[in-house]
Amino acid sequence: MISFGIKDIIDILLVAVLLYYIYRTMKESGALNIFVGVFAFIIAWVVVDKLLDMKLLGTIMDRIIDSGIFILIIIFQDQIKRFLTELGSKRGWKAIARLWQGKQEEGVRKKWIMPIVYACMSLSKSKTGALIVIKQNISLEDYEHSGDIINAEVNNRLLENIFFKNSPLHDGAVIIDNGKIMSAGCILPVSHDTSLPKYLGLRHRSALGISQATDAIAVVVSEETGNISYAYRGQMHLKLSSTDLEHALSKLID
Repeated sequence: MISFGIKDIIDILLVAVLLYYIYRTMKESGALNIFVGVFAFIIAWVVVDKLLDMKLLGTIMDRIIDSGIFILIIIFQDQIKRFLTELGSKRGWKAIARLWQGKQEEGVRKKWIMPIVYACMSLSKSKTGALIVIKQNISLEDYEHSGDIINAEVNNRLLENIFFKNSPLHDGAVIIDNGKIMSAGCILPVSHDTSLPKYLGLRHRSALGISQATDAIAVVVSEETGNISYAYRGQMHLKLSSTDLEHALSKLID
């Protein structure tokens, strides 16, 4: 007789949560098709080897499964790194810490969010293109070193000067970490997501790319239209007002 208790229910729920989290991570990173293909191959392997007991095909698929784990680690190394980083720095832990710290940290955070919003408003009015990346939990050090180190407090006039059309740094991205402009003129990974509207240019694709590779927030000002957008966790949010941007940053920044 098969026994089924609370322990089994918890086991099933944990597996379901894990699969959902892997699915969400793959979707955000643009690797969903690979995840679906791997999942389909595993189902086919179970059917061929365990249910139908097909010896020859089952043996071949066994060998692929044996070596497949190393291939998957290579293919999904960025996603695995992101998963482990987020696992160790969940917002829940930070929320507990904030219970002890009170509102002070939130006030400091909002102090440097507004200069970003003001800079985006000014850049939007003059239709000056801009790409501002705000670091969260995952390190952006490699991307910081692709540009010029600034290491200055966030200031809306400084941001406007960096993205001024005649500035040598205006084509790259600015990276902000905890209220400081770490570097400018940075090179970011470009997303090849086919669902992104074709009228969006390299800045938007770079913003989406960094949001797929990390948990950063990437704010974009379009040079063609002046529209303000932001990318987060592989999703692009277009045509925002300054109020929308302020609310989004206040909510999303850890």
